[in-house]
Amino acid sequence: MIHAYYGDGKGKSTAAAGIALRAAGNRMRVMFVQFLKTENSGERAALQSVEGITLTTCPLELKFTYEMDEREKQQVSVMYRGIFERAVSITLSDRYDMIVLDEVFDVIKEGMLAEGSVFEFITNAPNNIEIIMTGRKPPQRFLDAADYVTEFKKIKHPFDRGIAARKGVEY
Repeated sequence: MIHAYYGDGKGKSTAAAGIALRAAGNRMRVMFVQFLKTENSGERAALQSVEGITLTTCPLELKFTYEMDEREKQQVSVMYRGIFERAVSITLSDRYDMIVLDEVFDVIKEGMLAEGSVFEFITNAPNNIEIIMTGRKPPQRFLDAADYVTEFKKIKHPFDRGIAARKGVEY
């Protein structure tokens, strides 16, 4: 089935990591793809230590998209297309049970990954692959195609008071 976890609230990636852990605990094989994250994201160390979860690589450093110029966005776009295509190929050929596409809606919105390519994958993937997608603003057709749709809505967040992201909590 297809899951879409989206919105401006905290917890989308955490929910995706939780499902991946649950799946691995039940001997399912999980491909975990993260976009717009670095190797320093805290969940990566924990997920890497779990048998049954395969993580794609992330850059060591990465600017926020609003800090990137067009050349930098283009470079990141090439990297993300390659990561996505390899992850999909491995997932399909090596019989993974689940694929997590963390922050995929954001890279689509930024034009760093083709919406059509992602949509084609999720709608044509074999029925035995659970697909988890996260991000802020998904295209409507992804919500329409999903079996599970959960919106995370921010009511209040310390960032609104000028408190920076905290290691171990936000990343």
